[in-house]
Amino acid sequence: MAGVLLRGPAGQVFLLAVAVSLAYLLAAVALDPRAELEARDPRPPRAAIEARLARLNADDREPLSARYLTWASGVVRGDFGRTLDDTPAAEEMGRRAGVSLRLLLAGMLLGDALGVVLGLAAVARRSVLLDRLIAAGGLTVLAVPMVVLATVAEVAAQSVESLTGTRILAWTGEYTPGRADGSLNAITERVRHLLLPALTLALGRAAVLTHYLRGTLRDTAGATFVRAAVAKGLTRRRALIRHALRVAVIPVVPLSAYGCATLLAGAACAEKVFGWHGMGEWLIDSIHRGDVNAVAAYCCFAAVVVVAAGLLSDLVVTALDPRART
Repeated sequence: MAGVLLRGPAGQVFLLAVAVSLAYLLAAVALDPRAELEARDPRPPRAAIEARLARLNADDREPLSARYLTWASGVVRGDFGRTLDDTPAAEEMGRRAGVSLRLLLAGMLLGDALGVVLGLAAVARRSVLLDRLIAAGGLTVLAVPMVVLATVAEVAAQSVESLTGTRILAWTGEYTPGRADGSLNAITERVRHLLLPALTLALGRAAVLTHYLRGTLRDTAGATFVRAAVAKGLTRRRALIRHALRVAVIPVVPLSAYGCATLLAGAACAEKVFGWHGMGEWLIDSIHRGDVNAVAAYCCFAAVVVVAAGLLSDLVVTALDPRART
């Protein structure tokens, strides 16, 4: 375990530096903040535009290498530059990161739990009909874009409210304005706002995990140690849960961890649909406006999340599989 902690970060830091560097270079080449400033009404004076671009380190007349070195030296100090609105990108990222992390964590935990339950149900019950229904449902969810899933979930919640006359789930914003922070009502209100977008994110994650877990559980269910447990008196379902699941989940853990990259992409759509002011919404708005520093800051956030998830998966695999400790 200690070896993983010592060896893992060295390579991950290098990959992190490469990923964020490429993200900044791509954003600097593809986006055009000058066009955004010139399109404002009323149009700012030319001198003001040049001064703003120079302040943002986004002057396309400067060499890309010089702009990258200026940006990279700032990132090392924790300065991600300034957005087109002339606010510190690090400050905006700090305000929005907590919003996205809460949504991502809830979607990840809910999706993993749902994936394990469905995977076990498909294998343990030995029902061909149930297995095919789970497989078909998973493929259907994967075939539908996240923005469509989020919109359908929002429409379904509105329909339930109109039929029951009670607003069970909230679908707009992270919380209801006017609630006192820290009170039980405020916490309950935040949970009501969290459930629908988290469930939307969890569906796609659960579909992928269920598909792979069904395969690994089928391979493990016929292992000698599982048959021995059944011979000693355990039911097949208990033998699968107690013995087979631990082995079957090992190859699925890295898939679940690096699936955070897909989860981040889905979270951007969910935040936009459900009105959450997180990192994903910021990314979409920043791309539309050509805000290079904001897009680069989001890519740094996403890279850190994926690298941290990868390191966590290494620790989990090491804890589950004694062979990985050597």
